[in-house]
Amino acid sequence: MSAPYMVLVMGSLRALRTGSLAAIILVLAFLSFLLVLVLLIVDIVLATQSFPGALWIVALLALLFLAIQWLVAPVIVRWAAGRLTPVTQDSNPWLYTIVDALSRQADIPMPRVWVSGQSSPNAFVFGRTRRSSHLVVTMGLLQRLNQDEIRAVIGHELGHVRHRDVTIMTWVSAIPLLAYVLARLGFEALRGAQGVRGKGAGQGMLIAVLVAILSYAVYLVTQLLVLHLSRTREYYADAYSAAATRDPHLLASALTKISYGLSLARRDSEPSGLRAFYIGDPVRAAQDHEILTERMRRYDIDRDGQIDAYELQKALEWERKNSWRRANELFATHPPTYKRILMLEQIEEEIKRGGLPADIYRYV
Repeated sequence: MSAPYMVLVMGSLRALRTGSLAAIILVLAFLSFLLVLVLLIVDIVLATQSFPGALWIVALLALLFLAIQWLVAPVIVRWAAGRLTPVTQDSNPWLYTIVDALSRQADIPMPRVWVSGQSSPNAFVFGRTRRSSHLVVTMGLLQRLNQDEIRAVIGHELGHVRHRDVTIMTWVSAIPLLAYVLARLGFEALRGAQGVRGKGAGQGMLIAVLVAILSYAVYLVTQLLVLHLSRTREYYADAYSAAATRDPHLLASALTKISYGLSLARRDSEPSGLRAFYIGDPVRAAQDHEILTERMRRYDIDRDGQIDAYELQKALEWERKNSWRRANELFATHPPTYKRILMLEQIEEEIKRGGLPADIYRYV
């Protein structure tokens, strides 16, 4: 493998890790900033009061809130996922074996595997730690993607477990929620204090206003940082799947089917004349089905049921030029599909030129 290629791949993976770490540090810094300033506001407004140990009390309350979020979040996700069927070696030996093999490859405990009856193709992981993680795969994914694509999607999800994204995202996502709760408490206290008269009424209203404004500002900033972190972790999990399967095209193809309803031809292949792949065939929301159908009409120029290299280029150009999509990206938990496909296609080209380094798992 050439030295320039090594620098490119390792540099990109380091950038993903560095960006994730920077976002986490910034979110925690804003939490500390918020807690300290709330205390300063109270101390300044109530200048004659003394609050020994108040910083530790507030910090412990914040940690208690975060701990509750960490404990409760998996329960909420499990409840929201609806009815789940456990996967065992007897009930679905192929899926169980794939998850087991990829878990060993990732050097993580095998998560508990479930199948959801949902018709939309999807997969996700949740849990508090690596050892308590759960992997949910929908029937839509199992029915509409081929086995290689399913393996790539599972590799992506296990990449999240390997990178401890379940734990990290649970903790950091609680911080903007905490700031929002403080903001709402401030606004509610202000509303309740409007009819109050007395010696401390003015001071109480001032504290409520300042805490509410400050907390809401921190909420907005940390929420954007958490969303940025989530998108970065998705890229990182994509890179892990590409390394684990040694074929980034598989995940790119899965993403193309899920987002565009079409299979993805390899760059060096001729159009195969396959029929269109409609992931919206079963029960889907009418609007989702219309969007998917419109995308298929727009992108499948030669109507052969798959996106070839030329059609993919045209589709990505349209996605890049869409101003609304670019603005909406700031508030999305996942990167735009076209950016993920571009990254995976780039990794595929790099693998063709020189393969993956032997120590790739140090980076992904």
